[in-house]
Parts: sequence; structure tokens; C-alpha cells
Amino acid sequence: MESALVCSTVPRTTTSSLLKRRETPLDAPFHLSFSQKQKVIETRPQDWKLSSFQCQADCHASVIVQRNYVKCWGTISLSFRKTKKYKVFNCNVKVEDEACELVNGVELSIGDGVDSIDAYLCNAVKNNNGTGILLLSDIFGFEDSFTRDFAYRVACNGYNVLVPDMFRGNPWRKDEPKALFEQWIGSVDKQQVVRDIFTSTKWMADEFVAAGISKKFGVIGFCFGGGLLIDILAQDQGSEFGVGISFYGTRIDLSVASKIEVPLLLIAGDNDPLCPVNVLKEVENNANGCKMVVFEGRGHGFAHRPQSLEDDKDAEEAFLMMRNWLHDGLLSEN
Repeated sequence: MESALVCSTVPRTTTSSLLKRRETPLDAPFHLSFSQKQKVIETRPQDWKLSSFQCQADCHASVIVQRNYVKCWGTISLSFRKTKKYKVFNCNVKVEDEACELVNGVELSIGDGVDSIDAYLCNAVKNNNGTGILLLSDIFGFEDSFTRDFAYRVACNGYNVLVPDMFRGNPWRKDEPKALFEQWIGSVDKQQVVRDIFTSTKWMADEFVAAGISKKFGVIGFCFGGGLLIDILAQDQGSEFGVGISFYGTRIDLSVASKIEVPLLLIAGDNDPLCPVNVLKEVENNANGCKMVVFEGRGHGFAHRPQSLEDDKDAEEAFLMMRNWLHDGLLSEN
């Protein structure tokens, strides 16, 4: 089987998240380490050599080799050439029986005046299934590279993924002292966050109505967003959202779980003190149509911030579960 490609485009003014994380100059060579089955030789961003594949891209493009696929995004259309057979692969190829979609990403401002919030929208260009997904970030906010990477992957499956700025430009910073965390989280106006989420939901609904599409949305949340997702589904009661997936939700309000009226998938690890399994069990017992999946040995953030090969393996399985949950809840009945 050929290596799979997951591709997307970003505005030229946006440098690659990979280079941003590494703080590497665009014209400097660097080396990346992967598992034994994947190798990347030291090279410059303009001329990537990926195992037996070669990618020609400008300096604003980046490529990441992961466990069983290659992900790329940049400002131009990318192609990969297999050096032995000289066969060119474009972005639209098969990924284990699923189409790899070319994804557009755009920064948005939703609402007016003091009620306006920033957001990021990823939508599949080809084979768009006309279904909207709201992605609620963890404490690091909607600009975090891991969150946007996950949004790209969801959009590659044909969805339109909206990631709102729930913290209005003030997410938790990774370089902040941990001693200040409770002070920061206490400063977050939860009711304002909920209002912003429903403002984002209304924007999606208006856009879909204008396009002549009438479908329920899906909602995905990580960490802080995963806990908040419980409140959102409880308040919505099936009005706009048809399905939800919560990844290791924190600070969950158990008192509202019984108000959830749509299928809810809970994914977590059993080695996560921030998301105790017994709390999720309570949600599962009280919410209608709820299923809990616990990965043995996994800690907080494993599904969208894998830190090891073991995390990566379970992250892939969790993503597949999420994808099937979205399909069964949003597409199979339409």
C-alpha cells in the first residue's frame, strides 16, 4: 500500500506550525526524528525528501511524517514523487479507503461589536459532505498547532470544522508558572464562553441555511472544551447538535448530564487524574445514548497531543472511533 497523504493549505502569512514550534529559520536546515520505519534526512524546507518520496514545495510549506501517513500543508499545491517509479501523487489520494481532502483554512470574525469573537474554519474543498463540526479547544486555545492539526484531520474526512476562540485572546500560555493556573482559570467567564459557543453555532446554522443545507451539527471537545461540551449539549437538547465527542473532559458538571438528548462518546485514558474514570461513568449512566471508551495506560491529552509511540497508536484508534461516531450520528441518516 502506498503511503497516505493528508494535505491542506494555509494563507501565505502563516508560517508552518512545525517551524513555529521549533523556532527554526525558514532557510535553515534541520532534522526530525521518527520511528525506525520512517526516516527524514536533514534538508531544507524547499526540497523535502521523505523516505522514498520527494516533495517540492516553497519555504512556506511544511511536511510531517507520522506513524502511517504523511501530513503536509503549505501555500501551494503539493505533489509527491516516488523516486523509483517516477509516479506523481497529487493530494487527492486514497487513505485506507477514505479520500484525502484538500482543506481550506480561513480566519474569521463572528458577530458584531463587543460580541464578536475570532474563529478558524477548515472546510473540505472536494467531496464536502455539507456537515458542520464545532471543535472546542483545550486550555491552549484555538490557535494552538495541535488543535488546528486535529481540525485539519477532521476536515479531511469531508467536514466543515469551526474552532472558536473561547478565551478571547487569553488562553493559558505554556510558559506560565503552574502556580498561576487556578488564578487564570478562575478569570475565565464560563457563561461568556457558553454564549460565544452558541454565537458560533448560530453562525454555522445561518451559513448552512444560506447554502440550502439543513443538517444537525457535531461537536468535539478536548480537556476544558471536553468538559464544557457536556454543558453545551445539555442546554442545546438536540436543537442544533446531533452528536458529541468529549476527549478527557475536565471540570464536568454532573448535574446536567441527564439533560443530554443526543449520542455522546466519551474518550479518556485510565491514567488521567484530570479526567477521573468514575466521573465519566456517572455521565455515561445519566446521559441518554452515551458510550464511554477508556484506553489503558493513557494519560491526559493522548488523542491530540501524543507523546509516545504508544500514545500515537491509541490516538489513531480514538480518531477512528470519533470518525465512525460522527458518520453514524450525522451522515448515515441523511
